[in-house]
Amino acid sequence: MDGVGRVNHNFSLLTEQDIYLFRQGSHFRLYEKLGSHLLTANGEAGVYFAVWAPNAKKICVIGSFNNWNEQAHPLAPRWDRSGIWEGFIPGVKKGDLYKYCIVSKNNDFRSEKRDPFAFYSELPPETASIVWNNDYLWKDAQWLKSRPQKNCLNSPISIYEVHLGSWRQGHNLKDKFLNYKQAAEQLVQYLKDMNFTHVQFLPLMEHPFYGSWGYQTIGYFAPTSRYGLPQDLMYLVDYLHINNFGVIFDWVPAHFPSDASGLAYFDGSHLFEHADPRQGFHPDWKSYIFNYARNETICFLISSALFWLDKYHIDGIRVDAVTSMLYLDYSRKTGEWIPNKSGGKENIEAMNFLKKLNTEVYKNYPDVQMIAEEATSWPMVSKPIYMGGLGFGMKWNMGWMHDTLDYFSKQPDERKYYHNQLTFSLSYAFTENFLLPLSHDEVVYGKKSLLEKMPGDDWQKFANLRVLYGYMYAHPGKKLLFMGQEFGQRAEWNHESSMDWDLLKQKAHLQLQRWVKELNYFYKTESAFYENDFDNQGFQWVDCRDQERGIISFIRRDCSGKNCVLIVCNFTAIAYNNYSIGISSGGFWKEILNSDAKEYGGSGQGNLGGLESAVLPHNGQHYSLSLTVPPLAVLFFKQDFQSP
Repeated sequence: MDGVGRVNHNFSLLTEQDIYLFRQGSHFRLYEKLGSHLLTANGEAGVYFAVWAPNAKKICVIGSFNNWNEQAHPLAPRWDRSGIWEGFIPGVKKGDLYKYCIVSKNNDFRSEKRDPFAFYSELPPETASIVWNNDYLWKDAQWLKSRPQKNCLNSPISIYEVHLGSWRQGHNLKDKFLNYKQAAEQLVQYLKDMNFTHVQFLPLMEHPFYGSWGYQTIGYFAPTSRYGLPQDLMYLVDYLHINNFGVIFDWVPAHFPSDASGLAYFDGSHLFEHADPRQGFHPDWKSYIFNYARNETICFLISSALFWLDKYHIDGIRVDAVTSMLYLDYSRKTGEWIPNKSGGKENIEAMNFLKKLNTEVYKNYPDVQMIAEEATSWPMVSKPIYMGGLGFGMKWNMGWMHDTLDYFSKQPDERKYYHNQLTFSLSYAFTENFLLPLSHDEVVYGKKSLLEKMPGDDWQKFANLRVLYGYMYAHPGKKLLFMGQEFGQRAEWNHESSMDWDLLKQKAHLQLQRWVKELNYFYKTESAFYENDFDNQGFQWVDCRDQERGIISFIRRDCSGKNCVLIVCNFTAIAYNNYSIGISSGGFWKEILNSDAKEYGGSGQGNLGGLESAVLPHNGQHYSLSLTVPPLAVLFFKQDFQSP
């Protein structure tokens, strides 16, 4: 189709009920009505376009089908003053490129904008939207049937966090990225080998700047075209599901980039963002903050969340930067922020948005997980809304992460002075449904890789990392580990490069990877380690006060209370013989995991597979074990009722 074409302004997908819900802030499937939709009207095949731009004086659809002619296909504003412009253009087909050319009411603004509801976009740095559909024949019915059990809070959830573009790469510039389909088979095989239960992808929504890792989202309904077609991403999710892995998407409703083709100043007005920069501009990320007081913006964002659940079958959403949403003074000095109506710093509109978001998600998908990245002591983030909470399913335990990594950065002989950093997390471990994250944020911007954060020589670095991981898997809470850290990536993460897989040719890295594989398997198969993650009945200190020797010991129990595991962690480089641990029952205690075993790179010290308890009171218990505790090691014991 060239030059001037016809536009049918008498056809619409929008009903009066749609408009009512949109204005009210209750339309959560907007992607079915706004954007571009392939259909047939009055016997003609074409595309229906609809865009919200209440400050526009004129909007035309320009694209590959009309030689980008601004006069060819004007849209018309709806009569109901909703601010929506629409029109059906015959002859436009799947794969055609398009943008909206928008002129504002006072003629002081003209811009060519992406479609906020586009399902597919040009490969960056190009900025056009692409007419597309979401047709796909899913094969994951069995997974969806089992998801309530696989995804629930008393099931094992061990997440492998992945940046798809740098997990593995091709060997030449043409094949720099694995596409979604190529990644599917390789990623599934690796997840199987490593015994993870879920994978979490850094944002796969379209983003103009690759170096933002996806956190500067510009396509809230479009997967990035860097790795293939939308249906290729559906295939990746489908393939993961067929192989029994849950899929979590990172999602960013806190802010959006200032790119001229995006949401910012969309129709010559601050439509999606606040007009006042004290509310609407993020000083750290140089991006715009959504206006959560505007009903239409609420509809846009919640529609985006449900879109990925509806059309991509994902099993959870990790909501990025929740802290920045909740606090009006986030990263701002006095005078740089506007208090709420009560004079406080809490963002009441953002709170209400998050509650509505979680309500709608769980109403539609009670078997998924909504996960908050929230770094403060804001109360009841992961508690139900009827109790006064925000309604998330889980919350990242950033306090545990910061304290633990700071503790491990100390020399082992100095750690006794920082013992509280290790034990403090258990004073609040059951106030939220916590997930323990060792994420991408901890291995960038000069923070070093996890291996290089560890003190000492190379043997000690690996031993420290083994005991860190063992302590993490034993600690109450679900687990998340960023790619590369499972085998001791030495360099900081660089999104431009692949993980250093060649390190696995070295014995120490291969042994560390084996340790993580064993931890994941033990975690998945030992109910004491996951059933009671969010209930203090599942945890009991044996001894948390032996800071002089740098040892802690505790019990994990499952819901029955009968299945229990004893964990002993030594955070010093000194081995201890005849170390007494009090226990509540006699019998033989089998040593089921030992991070100091030679197959994991350790020195090979331990308890010869287990030992018999003695009737010697200790730690307030009637029985005790006299252990060999290796240096920089974690030991797991389980009572063996079958042994004599």
